[in-house]
Amino acid sequence: MINNMICGLKIGQMSIFEPNHIIYFMKNFILSALLVIGFTLQVSSQTKGAPITIGDNYTINSKVLKQDKEIQVYLPESYRDSKDAYPVLYLLDGQRFFTNAVAIQKSLRSPIALPEMIVVGVNSTRTTRRPLFGDGKKYTSFLKKDVIQFVDAKFRTNKERIIFGWEAGAYYISEMILKEKNLFTGAIVSDGGVASEKIIEEFQSDKEIHLYIANSKRDIYYVKSTERFNERLKKYNPKNLRWKYELFNDEVHQSLPQLSLYKGLQYYYHNYDELVFESIPAFVNAGGIPYLKSFFKERAKRFGGDGKIGDNTKNSLIWLARDHDNFKYFSFFMEEFKDVLETKRYASAYWQHRLGQFYLKHKDYKNAVKFFEAGLSKYPNTPFEERMKNGLKEAKRNL
Repeated sequence: MINNMICGLKIGQMSIFEPNHIIYFMKNFILSALLVIGFTLQVSSQTKGAPITIGDNYTINSKVLKQDKEIQVYLPESYRDSKDAYPVLYLLDGQRFFTNAVAIQKSLRSPIALPEMIVVGVNSTRTTRRPLFGDGKKYTSFLKKDVIQFVDAKFRTNKERIIFGWEAGAYYISEMILKEKNLFTGAIVSDGGVASEKIIEEFQSDKEIHLYIANSKRDIYYVKSTERFNERLKKYNPKNLRWKYELFNDEVHQSLPQLSLYKGLQYYYHNYDELVFESIPAFVNAGGIPYLKSFFKERAKRFGGDGKIGDNTKNSLIWLARDHDNFKYFSFFMEEFKDVLETKRYASAYWQHRLGQFYLKHKDYKNAVKFFEAGLSKYPNTPFEERMKNGLKEAKRNL
């Protein structure tokens, strides 16, 4: 069949398949056939796995609203195998933002910028959301008596609650967070929000409440109200209300809520992770060691711990001074944080060599000898041995 096909293809009186052409054609034909067969086998050998799920749907029979309401719940990966209690992130318009919120809080977990969280999306519909949010007293009662009671009873929660709302939801939350005591510890509002001067002035809380407000000048329908909200908050500066207002003018009404949620969670958990500075001047301008002590003391009050300066911050400052060739602050940090040098991180020839070489470079021969000798005696037979021996000789020669 192939011979007939080959022989039948002619241009004028001359076949386009001379012997060399036939060999070339056959090679390519066979190669193409093998590729098709291989691809078919590869495709057919794939096995479909289990579906990817990020949460469960629940129907709540609301006694307050006198109707069934759907919520979506995501549980952290560690939930099943632990006995820990978790903070909860509540989302108004959950049908729109639930998957975004799960992804955002998981991505922020990578640098450990926040703890694992339970995420709860409170669903609404296009036609009912505005009337629901507009009746603030009734909707707050629904959240309190139906949703939060259900979540706290069914799951291990630690009573730390953050609520997120966009547009109409933002207006509802802006007043609710200032009126309700001990219901939410933080709120994130996007593309809307305002509260009267009376509500702001009357705000009272025994504990610090966090409020993050975001909008864009391109959101021409709602930005005026958030600007007015910001001015009123600045005017009264309520005690125990920690708030921040940010504009993201590259965004529009529909594109901002996801960014607002990301930035709002960062703001709420601003002191969850240890401190890292980009430069020595940044450390000095922040307040130096007194600032570190106050930061970690506040951090311990919120999230637990001993209130002492963390090892990661100590390490980062030592490395920062070394990498910027700032021997003055390197020496200061090495003395101030000498306890961290006894941790496992520095238990290697690699670190003893690096620290010894930095001291040698800056002619602190005494400390250079100290680290070279420790590296050679504690960690023999390493790739750094010859360099440490040479460094030790040079340091001793200059003592």
